[in-house]
Amino acid sequence: MELVLANPPHQCTLVPDTDAQLTSDHGWDTVGQQAELREVVKELQKNSIRTSVFVDPVAKMVEGAKLAGADRVEFYTGPFAHDFKKDPFEAVRAYTKAAQVANEIGIGINAGHDLNLENLRFFKEHCPQLLEVSIGHALIADALYYGLENTVKMYLRQLH
Repeated sequence: MELVLANPPHQCTLVPDTDAQLTSDHGWDTVGQQAELREVVKELQKNSIRTSVFVDPVAKMVEGAKLAGADRVEFYTGPFAHDFKKDPFEAVRAYTKAAQVANEIGIGINAGHDLNLENLRFFKEHCPQLLEVSIGHALIADALYYGLENTVKMYLRQLH
């Protein structure tokens, strides 16, 4: 928190990773960890930092993030990406439902983890009111082949 407040970003996404994790593999339990999240969200917002809470696509976790005071949720999209080639409609179903809940209760929607040029457009088309995506690894890997400027343009085309 000290580092974030010393270098305030426009947005801070809270992810429940431990020091031992290589990468994210689940969202917050926004119901069970409500008090902890509420305290951190309040501190960030007091410093004019928009807050997003990394969650699985589950209605009660979206609702819990809203109750914690978060401005947005960021859906953990690893399972979607994993199942996309098998059955894209089944892979996105939970995200569509969770997005509908988010829209009903007035919390913004971000998404991130394993999104790429192959699955991004489909995800956006089935996740109503998606505001922002976090794409790191795939974008940089694609940039090795296509160049950074071209790759960014390719991803933006998937979102429009």
